[in-house]
Amino acid sequence: MKVWIPHQAGLNLLGELPANVTVEVFEHTDRMPSEPADVRFWVPPFLGGSDGTAVLRELPDLAVVQLLSAGADAWAGRTPPAVTLCDARGVHDPSTAEWVVTAILTQLRAFPAFVRAQAERRWTFAENTPTDELAGKRVLIVGAGSIGAAVRDRLAPFDVSFTLVARTARPEQGVHAVEELPRLLPDADVVVVIVPLTDQTRGLIDEKFLAAMPDGALLVNAARGPVAHTEALVAELGTGRISAALDVTDPEPLPADSPLWVMPNVLLTPHVGGSVHGLLPRAYRLVGDQIRRFAAGQPLINTVVDGY
Repeated sequence: MKVWIPHQAGLNLLGELPANVTVEVFEHTDRMPSEPADVRFWVPPFLGGSDGTAVLRELPDLAVVQLLSAGADAWAGRTPPAVTLCDARGVHDPSTAEWVVTAILTQLRAFPAFVRAQAERRWTFAENTPTDELAGKRVLIVGAGSIGAAVRDRLAPFDVSFTLVARTARPEQGVHAVEELPRLLPDADVVVVIVPLTDQTRGLIDEKFLAAMPDGALLVNAARGPVAHTEALVAELGTGRISAALDVTDPEPLPADSPLWVMPNVLLTPHVGGSVHGLLPRAYRLVGDQIRRFAAGQPLINTVVDGY
């Protein structure tokens, strides 16, 4: 069985594999390492985007596509019916949750203002204090999957209260349905959005969503850029009524002339939530496990159904 992976380092991170498994590094989509006809298991590059799906036409014997990303929006609906699509659920929980907590604290404690003052060698105690604080905040997490749970666990020691929202309600777990957002948003001090990009979530953060947030609230988008209407973000954030921390934008990269770059109430990072040193070891532990499952004829985990 032939397997293609995108990182040379992955060869030493997969763990022990069955003797009949051959692993090759396919890093550049324009240079295939060998005959593609007998590739059964393929791991595309991390954040490779929908361009990588063109390679599917060259892999007639492919049975599994194992993504390194938690989101499958670039691949869902584009793989042949006979190919099983799997995402990297769980791999990015620690790193993305860390980004969310960092972004919240950075905005609430006014660190961007202090960084700007440091660059100007100005002591701005009187200008920037007292700052806001995380303690006592009401946090609404939109997206109650594994990353949402990791965010909740890391925020729990900060003396906050939580409301969780998912695609469908799970009353036994205290999880509300997305249809309840108009009622829940006005009571949230911090709104964390960590949903996959699907037809249902595209444009979720629109004018009505933002208008329902109370004055002074913080929006944190660690999902995908198109989950938010960029024009609506620019309009609402431009008033200064609420603030935002955005790891994703639409489009990406964000154009240099976007007003979001210069808004003092907006923290921007270039889609770095999952880009940490621990990514490859965690990712290839999953890949190795999936290869062993497939080679043994066992069910795969993290299979993508309806974009999730």
